[in-house]
Amino acid sequence: MTKLQLCKTIISAIRSVIGKNKNIIGLHEPNISRLEKKFVKKCLDQNFISSKGMFVQQFERKLQDITKSKKVIAVISGTAALHLAMRAINLKRNEEVLIPAFNYIASANSVIYCGGIPHFVDIEKESLGIDVEKLKIYLNKICIFKNGKAVNKKTNRRIKAIIPMHVFGHPSKISEIIKIAKDYKLDLIEDAAEALGSLYKGKHVGTFGKIGILSFNGNKTISTGTGGAILTQDIKIANLVKRLAGICKIPHKWKYDYNEVGYNYNLPNLNASLGCAQLNRFKNFLKQKRSLFVKYKKAFKNIKEVSILSEPQNCTSNYWLQTLILKFPNIQLRDDILNYSAKNKISTRPAWELMHYINYLKKFPKMNLENSEEMFKKIINLPSSSQLV
Repeated sequence: MTKLQLCKTIISAIRSVIGKNKNIIGLHEPNISRLEKKFVKKCLDQNFISSKGMFVQQFERKLQDITKSKKVIAVISGTAALHLAMRAINLKRNEEVLIPAFNYIASANSVIYCGGIPHFVDIEKESLGIDVEKLKIYLNKICIFKNGKAVNKKTNRRIKAIIPMHVFGHPSKISEIIKIAKDYKLDLIEDAAEALGSLYKGKHVGTFGKIGILSFNGNKTISTGTGGAILTQDIKIANLVKRLAGICKIPHKWKYDYNEVGYNYNLPNLNASLGCAQLNRFKNFLKQKRSLFVKYKKAFKNIKEVSILSEPQNCTSNYWLQTLILKFPNIQLRDDILNYSAKNKISTRPAWELMHYINYLKKFPKMNLENSEEMFKKIINLPSSSQLV
């Protein structure tokens, strides 16, 4: 099959799933109904739209019910949640944090905000999560222990933490990552930004580590416009995060005084009202997204040049972004398909630019990243909104 024929075949397969609407098809548009408008109007009518209020409390309780996390703190973005996580583990200047190179930029930035050093590790091809077997070999090679702490013998810096990411909603091999974290005395922070509703062996992702984070950006499975959350089972961490997410004001009837640096990351009540309505419809969103996956799987079944990414074994994925994988790594073919999709008013996208390809991140340490580099050339995300079904 020629490139043009393959492009046409892929567009035809997408159209067979989402219909032949002549309007532009977005990648992941929010699913907004009358219910969201009703909740937002109620918040506006109460004239309490800022950073505290009944909807924030309701939103946090609903997230607790879904994730079974002991504590949930709603914040303004997933990036803010990652930053607070780094502060909560007391990441110090020049301490290293292991993060996948196949990743959104927020993880690396959150480490840098605190003066830390992102250290890029590879992924496996099946789940797109951290390649645990490869990481074990790598850490055994580069690590020594000093005073009970893992130290990178190449840089003489402590390796403080690891941030696995549940990519596109597909759970990483978190049991094995927990073991690595224990063996090397690393704080485990789960980036579940894309994975609300995803389960690993029946347990919600984001609740295995010391801290987990979620995101509710406009393109996530549920949206608050902009928003995020911290998940933790540790009450002390929850109290610290809650304080840092505010402005660290010393309680007083009228005096404005502060006892440390706060970040003003609290989620506004107005945004939380939208989130509460979205969570009331969340179970149906998950059903719709799974149905969309089944339809894509069927549509692409007989196109031997590509496949659709499925949830890992013993996991339940929320299928946040449906993912097409080319049989062979070919960045030119990937880009031809992306361009052809755009010409046909269908929004598709490549994977994020790999972290070690980004100019200001090139200087940081990394392991061999051959799997990340291969999958970067093979992946195309397809229209994935729950309202497409």
